[in-house]
Amino acid sequence: MRLVRYQVGEAPPRWGWVHEGRVGPVDGDPFGDFLRRDTEWPLEKVRLLAPLQPGKIICVGRNYVEHAREHAAEVPTVPLIFLKPPSAVIGPGEEILLPPQSQRVEHEGELVVVIGKRGRRILADEAEKHILGYTVGNDVTARDLQRSDGQWTRGKGFDTFAPLGPWIDTGFSPADALITVRVNGEMRQMGSTRDMVFSVPTLIAFISSVMTLEPGDLIFTGTPAGVGPLHDGDRVSVEIEGLGTLENPVRAEI
Repeated sequence: MRLVRYQVGEAPPRWGWVHEGRVGPVDGDPFGDFLRRDTEWPLEKVRLLAPLQPGKIICVGRNYVEHAREHAAEVPTVPLIFLKPPSAVIGPGEEILLPPQSQRVEHEGELVVVIGKRGRRILADEAEKHILGYTVGNDVTARDLQRSDGQWTRGKGFDTFAPLGPWIDTGFSPADALITVRVNGEMRQMGSTRDMVFSVPTLIAFISSVMTLEPGDLIFTGTPAGVGPLHDGDRVSVEIEGLGTLENPVRAEI
């Protein structure tokens, strides 16, 4: 099932589900009890929003060997985690803003895990029970600030630096899906989720040994090699095979 948050005209945003190119409302909360209503709107007639408003956004650095190598960095022996603020989230079609503080903002297409059930010290073989589904993300990064600061909060944390969407897929398998990033139609990144250093269950076990995972928390699982700059006027798309495509325009913030 594909879950969305959507808006029709000036109506308030609401939860919905997508089936055969149409959207229907969902009564209740996908993290609890809910009821799917009949699909009533063609997908192109609604505005898709970020598929959720997360609590925590936990990200994993250098989780693909070739991405670590392109930055001349060692591959971590345990997951390297950091946080992005929920205020960084935007949805499909919303603008990524290039902040004036940075001269080098880059894309990082990623598979994102959506936590559906609270847990602490979750065993890897129990991790699937805590997953609601998956979505597509872009861990936008001010690379020059990341490097100059030494820690990553500022470089990763600007408003609009966590595009998400277009939906949460509750049936998606992360075992071997191709991640492709294009800027203005030109391919920049391509890699498979099978190449992750640490698998999704391992990440959930590790992260939940540090902090309690709550329904609606997100885990950005890392990016393949090929990250590159974004400029004013670009359009960046992140496609994950079998999951969906997330596209956002880029604009310099004055």
